[in-house]
Amino acid sequence: MSNFTELDAYLFGQATHYEIYDKMGVHETEVDGQKGYVFDVWAPHAAAVHVIGEWNGWNEEANVMERLDPKGMGVFEAFIPEAKEGQLYKYLIYTADGRKLYKADPYAVTSEVRPNTASKIAKRDGFKWTDKAWMKKREEDFEHYYERPMTIYEVHPGSWKKHPGRDDDGFYTYREFADSLAEYVKDMGYTHVELMGISEYPFDGSWGYQVTGYYAPTSRYGSPEDFAYLVNHLHKNGIGVILDWVPAHFPKDAHGLADFDGQALYEYADPKKGEHPDWGTKIFDYGKNEVKNFLIGSALMWIEKYHVDGLRVDAVASMLYLDYGKQAGQWVANQYGGHENLEAIEFFKHINTLVTGRNHGAVMIAEESTAWPKVTGSVKEDGLNFSYKWNMGWMHDFLDYMKLDPYFRKDNHNKMTFAMSYNEYEKYILVLSHDEVVHLKCSMINKMPGQEGDKFKNLKVGYSFMMAHPGKKLLFMGQDFAQYQEWSEARELDWYLLENPENKALNDYMRELLHLYKKYPAFYELDCSWEGFEWINANDSYRGIFSFVRKAKKSKDKILVVCNFTPMAYDDYRVGVPENKKLTLLLSSEDPKFGGTDEKRKKTYTPAKSECDGKKYSIAYPLPPYGVAIFRY
Repeated sequence: MSNFTELDAYLFGQATHYEIYDKMGVHETEVDGQKGYVFDVWAPHAAAVHVIGEWNGWNEEANVMERLDPKGMGVFEAFIPEAKEGQLYKYLIYTADGRKLYKADPYAVTSEVRPNTASKIAKRDGFKWTDKAWMKKREEDFEHYYERPMTIYEVHPGSWKKHPGRDDDGFYTYREFADSLAEYVKDMGYTHVELMGISEYPFDGSWGYQVTGYYAPTSRYGSPEDFAYLVNHLHKNGIGVILDWVPAHFPKDAHGLADFDGQALYEYADPKKGEHPDWGTKIFDYGKNEVKNFLIGSALMWIEKYHVDGLRVDAVASMLYLDYGKQAGQWVANQYGGHENLEAIEFFKHINTLVTGRNHGAVMIAEESTAWPKVTGSVKEDGLNFSYKWNMGWMHDFLDYMKLDPYFRKDNHNKMTFAMSYNEYEKYILVLSHDEVVHLKCSMINKMPGQEGDKFKNLKVGYSFMMAHPGKKLLFMGQDFAQYQEWSEARELDWYLLENPENKALNDYMRELLHLYKKYPAFYELDCSWEGFEWINANDSYRGIFSFVRKAKKSKDKILVVCNFTPMAYDDYRVGVPENKKLTLLLSSEDPKFGGTDEKRKKTYTPAKSECDGKKYSIAYPLPPYGVAIFRY
């Protein structure tokens, strides 16, 4: 009796074998009373496949795999009693044209540490989970997750912190990282972390975006069980976990998926469809059910086996457009003559509906940089059914505005207001990600204009505007204490900067802002609706001031936000208020605990019957240079 049955073959051929990882790869089993491991690999173009590994001294002839061929699928299988947990192995594939290829297992549970590339026999289910309360709450809350707070801390595990003075890379293990990260994230008030570079990848400089192991947590930081500890520990501290996931492309490394069995298998056979000329990578063949099933199984495994709360899907635009990053003559139109990849569209509809339908409360997030319609729309409305979309338009406009000398901001005022004109079209996450602080783009603090003190004030008002604006939030590590250097995966964050008064003050301010955001539902409950937002003055371009109100569904607390993006002070800046209610100052950027100088600022303000901004009532507030004032009423 083979491990991979006719039913398995049927489901795999339909792209509906949702636990395909339980069949493909390596699994402990017993045959005729003898214990051992069964190996299964999909290689339909291969002339023959052998398993080589530590148990047979890498003898190329010792373990020949049998071609099962149910449904003509080309699955090879071998039962090997001598194999043991922890041993390394590869598949030796004899191609139809006589070559020998040494391939890592596409479904491997784990691998040896790079630069070595062999797969390793391991268990995926060895960890005892203790996050039942978190998982139960996620399930119960799923119908309302758009109304929940979400502030995501994007982090690269290998450069978060490093052990100094070691001969190796100094990486924190998953367990060390878990303890350190949970403490910081919980203290700061973020609700989620987004982990870069978890799926196994060969080249550090790719940051994990050129994946070879779609079913394996990278061994750089430890074992699969160690990774499970990380997720479990974050959950027990009330922190959600999102992973970067890369179904758009894969590298050409010899041990990887490219030309896996001697021919194009995981990628499109036509190089005009199957390669990214700019990236030097292969494009998955979304028209092939077994390839779709490979990707679907990977997504489900991370969420269902490792309890991950969501996947941020990288480079969605490159999947949707056949001509993405290509010149004329480098791409092939679809059957209707258009540039849309119809197969990728159907893939997204399938996987997003499946993942969120099977795992209530889990989210699928699109990094999509174009104006593709209905990215977060339902399949019934011909949408792609993502849970959220990164708002790249807002990010570019925001950074363009923030980098300007304040004198020129008056002519670019609309860059800060434009996002509200399309806010209801999608469910957005506002992002300031790792991509904005690398490759000579400058760190966030060094994007800011002015002298040192002005840079910090600019950053403070910019972050305040972001946190109060509709949309969930994402901030990359190091930005919340104004790291001066651009990010590099080769070194840890400059934590010593927290000994600097200005960096510490900004970090304290961000902590206050993040906790304030979580405390008041007005900041997050109605992110996608005009019911949750009202401009007080969107047109004060000359003075560079924005004022608006955020509202909740049921809470009586409304939030008034005033942000001054110029170095001008206004002793009695008058701002309209929608109701004749006393206002309580929740946050002032000039508070001495954040490095400000205003120790006698009033905490409550009573509106006067004095028309301003089209409102019958208003308050006068002493607005400092680059000042932020957040009120509750």
